[in-house]
Amino acid sequence: MQEFQELSKCALGELSKVFERVNGKEIRMLLDKIKSAEHIFLLGAGREGISTKAFAMRLMHLGKDVHWVWDDTTPAVKEGDLFICACGSADVSHENTICGNAKREGAYLLLLTPSSEGFLLSIADAVVKIPAMAYKAVYHSEEEYVPTAQMMGNQFEQALFIFFDVIVMMLKDEMGLTNEDMEKRHRNVE
Repeated sequence: MQEFQELSKCALGELSKVFERVNGKEIRMLLDKIKSAEHIFLLGAGREGISTKAFAMRLMHLGKDVHWVWDDTTPAVKEGDLFICACGSADVSHENTICGNAKREGAYLLLLTPSSEGFLLSIADAVVKIPAMAYKAVYHSEEEYVPTAQMMGNQFEQALFIFFDVIVMMLKDEMGLTNEDMEKRHRNVE
């Protein structure tokens, strides 16, 4: 039990440091883009994708027209749509292809990453940096991330999940919604 307590304090302490370093202007830009978007598409892979898919669900609860790219019911991306991709390394071949295709269709590509290099950084219209350690991310200096005792990108994946939940809390308030408004949109056939 002592080891569990020590490791959980370590992970939570790391996340607190990550959130202290997030850029407020980037958060404001993300909030404004989501609020003004008519259609939002989200993409992520692996554990980053799990965090991003949960974000898609909450955006739907806010009343946004949102689509998880991997769903068979995802419609065509069109000019002016918001396309959000979370990618720790900013360079994963299938995400590069999908984001490139979305850009060719006229979507606005917003990337969430901690990485300082990668193909997706070269095509993104905007970037929100989450200064956490991610699997295969490239950093130019130690100032760009919070050191971690965790393995294989856990810190970035965890940070994404909580980051997205906080963004939804902020959007709910800015959009003048209540928890009850969101609950009315929750799937009711379970």
